[in-house]
Amino acid sequence: MSAVIVAEKEALYQSYEEKTTYLKSYFVEVGQHDFYRDLFPVGSFERKGCYEDGKPNGLALDIHGKGKAYHHHITDELSELDDLNGCDFVIISPVGYFGRRRTAANARYLYALTFDLDGVEMSNLRDLLFQMKNNVIPTATYIVNSGTGLHLYYIFDEPIPLYSRVQKKLKEFKYALTGQLWNPYTSIIKEPQRQGIMQGFRMVGSPSRLGKDYPVVAFSVGGRVTLDELNDYIPDYYKAARVTDIFTHSGLSLIEAEQKYPEWYYRRVLCGEKKGQWTVKRALYDWWKQRLVREINVGHRYFGIFTLAIYAIKCGISEDELRGDAYQIMERFDSLSETPDNRFTEDDVVAALEVYNESYVTFPRDDIAKLSGMSIKVNKRNGRKQGQHLRLARGQLAILKDMGEASPGRPSARQTVEDYIRENPEARKCDIIRALGLSKMTVYKYYDEFRRAGGARHENN
Repeated sequence: MSAVIVAEKEALYQSYEEKTTYLKSYFVEVGQHDFYRDLFPVGSFERKGCYEDGKPNGLALDIHGKGKAYHHHITDELSELDDLNGCDFVIISPVGYFGRRRTAANARYLYALTFDLDGVEMSNLRDLLFQMKNNVIPTATYIVNSGTGLHLYYIFDEPIPLYSRVQKKLKEFKYALTGQLWNPYTSIIKEPQRQGIMQGFRMVGSPSRLGKDYPVVAFSVGGRVTLDELNDYIPDYYKAARVTDIFTHSGLSLIEAEQKYPEWYYRRVLCGEKKGQWTVKRALYDWWKQRLVREINVGHRYFGIFTLAIYAIKCGISEDELRGDAYQIMERFDSLSETPDNRFTEDDVVAALEVYNESYVTFPRDDIAKLSGMSIKVNKRNGRKQGQHLRLARGQLAILKDMGEASPGRPSARQTVEDYIRENPEARKCDIIRALGLSKMTVYKYYDEFRRAGGARHENN
């Protein structure tokens, strides 16, 4: 090991000690059990062996060895934490889950919003506390020294039920708040790294990336928070991300749905049919993989692998092929490391590949761009303006009718929507509405009919 590398590592160890000492001078250090008891109060999870409780459990991800990751239930007693203390890399999310997989579909309650703040030097830590004290940013319930950065925990006064519509809204909310917390004064890294609401972090009390002699330590800073309180820190220019109406419930109960939509109820509830989806050609996966190798920057390497796993799901790529590709890319990513604390390791790959599950098949393209830090240009109309594209689509329909290849009595809106989907298989409903200028009701109707038919409807039907 060169003298330069040794000196860099020593600087990281010293920075860790300085930040820990500084936090201890102002706040109370909290042990592992007390920290997770505050995060997950008594009664949050099932009692050990009492499956009739009908409650969710915590999930810990134990990562050790190349490609090996094991899930562990955390029951209400939190006794499983003791069993995990000998592990080098354990991740715990602030979420209660049903089942054994850390998926969005299994998530039941969110107990806190958590933020990973990298590139934190002593001057950044001082500025962070100054901004909290002066209400520039919200005061965290806990600040955790994770080794080379900080984890900020904002524990809710009441856990939030993770209905699907709530997950989407909270994700945008967290993206907006990340931009406030991660600013030029709180981190030396310019580009904020935005993460999902269910992102897990290294277990308090476990080794940090610096090793066992430098554990992840937590400090009690502020009280519990509410969404309304955090709303005050979302700027006006991002007010669409505020969560004032997050629990407005306009959906139907299953009983009402059975009466109103018996066919849907039979397919989705009784038969367990999954939400409609289509497989994208693997060329999209190969394209994204090549872009990652060429364009990724240091601050987004984890989410590079994360998004590659999402494209693997979208394109029907096997998990074995994905893992092989990810470990090849890991070598390239690691070569970008600027300092010893910034290495990209097998641990990072294993954690990122956790998203390889079907619940991410509809993960939005815009979010992939945000997380990876790489723009994705969308050519919906081959460079044409919306009016030109719409005139062309209608003109094509008229020609088809003249040639006898489209039913004369068929609504032009239906054909226009279907043609657009065939040309743009990744298009979402909102994309089609913007591109074609049709009403929301019209697009939703023909889009759903087309997808239910498997996307195989022909003009001569």
